[in-house]
Amino acid sequence: MWRCLLLLILLLGVGQKSSLHGQPNGAELYRQYCAACHGQEGRGIPQAFPPLAGSDFIQQQREKALRAPLEGLKEKIVVAGQTFNGWMPPVTLRDEEVVAVFNYVFSSWGNQITPTTLTEITALRAQTKYPSFEKLLAAMAPEVLPPAPAGWHFVVGASLDFQPTRLTTHPDGKHVLVLAANGDIWQWDTTTHEIKLLWLGKEIMNPQLGDATCLGLGTDRDGRLYMVSNQGNKTKTPVVNEVTIWRTEPWHGESSWTKPQAWLMTSYNFGVGPYNHGVNHIAQGPDGLMYVSSGSRTDGGETGQSPNYDKSGENPLTACLWRLNPTKEFPNIEIFAQGLRNTYHFMWDNQQRLLGVENGTDADTPEELNLIERGKHYGFPYEFGDWTTKPYPYTPDAPKDLKFVRPFKNLGPDANDRGGQATFTPHSSPSAIVQLGKDWPAPLGDSFLITRFGNYLKDQSGFDLLQVHIDFEHQAIHTQILAAPLARPISMITLPGHRILIAEYCRGNSLAAGTSTPGRLLILEPLQAK
Repeated sequence: MWRCLLLLILLLGVGQKSSLHGQPNGAELYRQYCAACHGQEGRGIPQAFPPLAGSDFIQQQREKALRAPLEGLKEKIVVAGQTFNGWMPPVTLRDEEVVAVFNYVFSSWGNQITPTTLTEITALRAQTKYPSFEKLLAAMAPEVLPPAPAGWHFVVGASLDFQPTRLTTHPDGKHVLVLAANGDIWQWDTTTHEIKLLWLGKEIMNPQLGDATCLGLGTDRDGRLYMVSNQGNKTKTPVVNEVTIWRTEPWHGESSWTKPQAWLMTSYNFGVGPYNHGVNHIAQGPDGLMYVSSGSRTDGGETGQSPNYDKSGENPLTACLWRLNPTKEFPNIEIFAQGLRNTYHFMWDNQQRLLGVENGTDADTPEELNLIERGKHYGFPYEFGDWTTKPYPYTPDAPKDLKFVRPFKNLGPDANDRGGQATFTPHSSPSAIVQLGKDWPAPLGDSFLITRFGNYLKDQSGFDLLQVHIDFEHQAIHTQILAAPLARPISMITLPGHRILIAEYCRGNSLAAGTSTPGRLLILEPLQAK
């Protein structure tokens, strides 16, 4: 079982279809569109996603297997003696790309299955409820906008041909920078809505370090741009995550930035293959130092079974928040706070309090909103949310003298299906948080907004924009859904003129729609701004 948005992006990697000399690359397409569920090595995830390595299901029920990415599969199946009852959405791959992926699977991990052909796939697609790729794409990438709160409306800021992972404001105040998972950095004009490419990720990173997944983008007060990359180095055993923070020189006007250069390089062994969340968000704090979120390399502290991955649980550099000095040429990593499983976004409010949204585990533990303070521990992998029981048999006992900070309790009425839990409905994947001042028009003013990327496992939780009022004295919040459904909202910033910019990772606004379509930028603005 799986829900974490960082895991999805880390395993999907590049948000654009890859090919070699014009021909679809089955191995690369598999990594982008299949590995998040079925694993990099086809092992699947027990009790959640079936294995493809040595799969008797593929051989015995070939047609059903081939039709699954064409129209989806939602039924109970048995694979290698295990029962799976999940929901596989269709995948927006063209017929020739489907052929390439299947033939990669059919010849990998010990499989020896008769290859499929373009003729076979085209004939099967014609029998599905999406008889052409174009009809599938239209169904999976609707042009509809979500309903907006009273006095506000949504407009499309840009339709993208890639899947964005992060937004940050340009030092000139007139543009927004948009990061793609493959490290491409784009610039969007807040007035004209024009978007243009600044750098290709492949021009910045060393491809010999492995496939790249880029999840962090930020600027500092001197106008330097930072980008965070994770590269899975499979030439080493066990597999290593090569982490690099890239940055430019200070910005001094148009075209003053040069290509980002490596500023900090570190590495750690990957843990359980399917659960490496990577190093992601980077932002400058009120103290002038740079803060960086490093996600866990396990689901809940487990050791894993894959022979190519580390079996020692967490690492001192994972499941924590780093702090770095931007004035140093070779900065040291200070561990600012620990026990943070996957804080995909954090920010400081107008009282300089550090708040972060965190994704929970596959064991239905709640998603969290935390007040993060230096030297504190937030529970992972010993405690989750406000649970008093261990979610897994392997959950370790906490060290006797270690004290944990619990997340905010959600007093509702929304985003909380269990009453008073800390904090949000399991699997809903909170992805970004911003604060709006009292000067913002009603009903948004004097509150926090939180986007939720959405469930990737079994229901429709998330896919929305929340309005949150925080009671710091009682460590509680009141939450209402402000807009839904959104299509996998993954990053959010405020713009001049009381506007909010939201990056949708893809166009699917439901679990059934999948995640294989490109994303877009949405603007939420007051009606008088029309």
